[in-house]
Amino acid sequence: MEYHNKVILLMVCTFFFCSTPTFSKRNTFTTIAPNQFIQYSDTLVSAARIFEAGFFNFGDPQRQYFGIWYKSISPRTIVWVANRDTPVHNSTGLLKLNDQGNLVILDDSKGVVWSSNSSRIVVKPPLVQLLDSGNLVVKDANSTGNFFWESFDYPGNTFLAGMKLKSNLVTGPYRYLTSWRSPEDPAEGECSYRIDTHGFPQLVNAKGARFLYRGGSWNGFLFTGVSWQRMHRVLNFSVVFTDKEISYQYETLISSTVTRLVLDSYGNSQRLVWSDRTQIWEAISSRPIDQCDDYVLCGINSNCNINDFPICECLEGFMPKFKPKWESSDWSDGCVRKTNLNCLHGDGFFKYTNMKLPDTSSSWFDKSLSLEECKTVCLKNCSCTAYANLDIRYGGTGCLLWFDNIVDMRRHPDQGQDIYIRLASSEFDQIKNKRNLKRVGTLAGVIAFVIGLIVIIWVTLASKKKLGVIKKLSHKKEKEDGDLATIFDFSTITNATNHFSNRNKLGEGGFGPVYKGILVDGQEIAVKRLSETSGQGTEEFKNEVKLMATLQHRNLVKLLGCSIQHDEKLLIYEFMPNRSLDYFIFDTTRSKLLNWTKRLEIIDGIARGLLYLHQDSTLRIIHRDLKTSNILLDIDMIPKISDFGLARSFMGDQAEANTNRVMGTYGYMPPEYAVHGSFSIKSDVFSFGVVVLEIISGRKNRGFCDPLHHLNLLGHAWRLWIEGRPHELMDEVLYDATICSEIIRFIPVGLLCVQQKPENRPNMSSVVFMLKGGKLLPKPSKPGFYAGRDFTSSTESSSKEGSINEASISLLEAR
Repeated sequence: MEYHNKVILLMVCTFFFCSTPTFSKRNTFTTIAPNQFIQYSDTLVSAARIFEAGFFNFGDPQRQYFGIWYKSISPRTIVWVANRDTPVHNSTGLLKLNDQGNLVILDDSKGVVWSSNSSRIVVKPPLVQLLDSGNLVVKDANSTGNFFWESFDYPGNTFLAGMKLKSNLVTGPYRYLTSWRSPEDPAEGECSYRIDTHGFPQLVNAKGARFLYRGGSWNGFLFTGVSWQRMHRVLNFSVVFTDKEISYQYETLISSTVTRLVLDSYGNSQRLVWSDRTQIWEAISSRPIDQCDDYVLCGINSNCNINDFPICECLEGFMPKFKPKWESSDWSDGCVRKTNLNCLHGDGFFKYTNMKLPDTSSSWFDKSLSLEECKTVCLKNCSCTAYANLDIRYGGTGCLLWFDNIVDMRRHPDQGQDIYIRLASSEFDQIKNKRNLKRVGTLAGVIAFVIGLIVIIWVTLASKKKLGVIKKLSHKKEKEDGDLATIFDFSTITNATNHFSNRNKLGEGGFGPVYKGILVDGQEIAVKRLSETSGQGTEEFKNEVKLMATLQHRNLVKLLGCSIQHDEKLLIYEFMPNRSLDYFIFDTTRSKLLNWTKRLEIIDGIARGLLYLHQDSTLRIIHRDLKTSNILLDIDMIPKISDFGLARSFMGDQAEANTNRVMGTYGYMPPEYAVHGSFSIKSDVFSFGVVVLEIISGRKNRGFCDPLHHLNLLGHAWRLWIEGRPHELMDEVLYDATICSEIIRFIPVGLLCVQQKPENRPNMSSVVFMLKGGKLLPKPSKPGFYAGRDFTSSTESSSKEGSINEASISLLEAR
């Protein structure tokens, strides 16, 4: 996206206007116009170091806006627009400050198109100043803090440090973020990011009057629905709540931190921090972060837990209103009580911990009551259905009550707070019995598992070949290597695959052949059998078992178990009936089965799986062999990342590593890894970018050559993009003009991921947000390996002798 600057107001990249005798006489204006600079005395105000302002446009000189942006950040990042709804429609727009302290923007054909409309009476000469915070203020020229008007009181789509989102509960008005209509139209959109003041105040993202996501209510430390762990390292959040006003703001703990929160045109919000090292905006939080963030996804009287499957469950004492719909994953009707409350003869409360509290827009609160007093008040009101502390500081204070249905509650494993849900007393006996049965079942399962494991280990150790790998995967190493997957008997897998019959063979990769099998209970499985000729061996096998046993995500393939016996190493996975992604997109017939909507959903699913590996899993995992053949598709065409034999885990703040043994697949490897053996999460980002461009084009990166320019797929895509012809990259088999703009939006994301330098590539949290159209995209630079068949570097030459059928390479020495 290019912005075209018409004027930058000076004074060391800052600006101010005044009506002092130096620049104007009484009843005249100080003005600034396109292509005109005004010189000022540098003794009046200090210069802003971070921001600058002026007229700009989005490529159309007939639509001029006056705005504020970061001075030294490229591409230009706009943080505030004055005349967002009324652009100047020619090149003669003027910004003026009059003696009454009003800023106005004039169009020579229409007159005033925007005014600050300051209501305060200005007695002394007014002055306009751009502060270091990005706040544009009209102030008393002889005072440092007497503001007549400030831009922070009129936020757009960007929330800056020091800005307040506030509501006057007596007279209004409300101050909150409003979205742009589109990335190139800053006019006020439908979506907002605000403090909802109905009931107990809560942070919400909304579209009109409809909630999209809730950040939850403030509990003294944080909003109960927002994860602040990473942000608390660099930011300090505060909420002021009185009888007259509510305000929410944040400040940076380190003065050099440059951060902003942006609300996009779809109602998604993202917290970004500028990295001087990588020269890109890095996302440290996003909303929504997962399905459970969608407002009332699970209906009323339910709980959403992203770590469970299915993710929606009825609260204790409740059942699905329509069971068939619920079991088909249509949770919109929610849950109803199994037993009605008996208000007069005693009810009880079931405690939930680590919860995002439910919607508080219809709640009641009292700041002075204790938790026990809160319980008493709730019991006396037959409509009260739940209670919790208002503030969790100092051991918990205040009272918050809910009435009738519980709406939009979810579990947070690492934060949230306690809430007590009201139930009929008879329900507690059923809950107790259910828990006892669950404990007995769990204990019996553990005992059976231990006995089975002991038997298997005894039989295995009694065999003639006591393989070293058995010892490494045995009970003695469980604490070091993590929880192990189920150990299958080799004969069980042999029978399931019909003795590894060729009829059961699904394909072959870098690990070895993969077979379909059916267990005696009818469960279908996929079995990877380590080949004797494979470049991967015991370490890769052990690595995959260790990692996959700890990873759980809907976009990662599930490891069911393993088998090590008679020199055989087997990995047993859930069976994916639709095989791998490359089986579809590179076949002229089957590619028609993946329409554009499904392709874009697959791209989004892969991105979310990688985000989990890089950021949300217990360990930071780098896959190192992401490619279309390693993306499996389940019965609903949901993508699942597979093959973790080459994956590496990072601890703590470790960001990158080097190896003398390059492992992966040519065509998907980034330059820094293929040439120097250096890998990081940005290595996976590069591979993801290649996959995106392959999905959109229906062509393989390796083997493709543009006949006109002799470019590979990455180079071809980049050239089409910079020449304004991105639609020519789309798979011709499925060309669809109605969704063309949506597809084209994915192309620059792919190109940003495959840029030559890893520091220029976005991280996966930014990628997920960009795929939703949630940010203005920087212009991609030349991709890595920008060449075709005439490319003569040693890396590309070596790749011609690389893997067959895209099998993973693991023996090439890095230079």
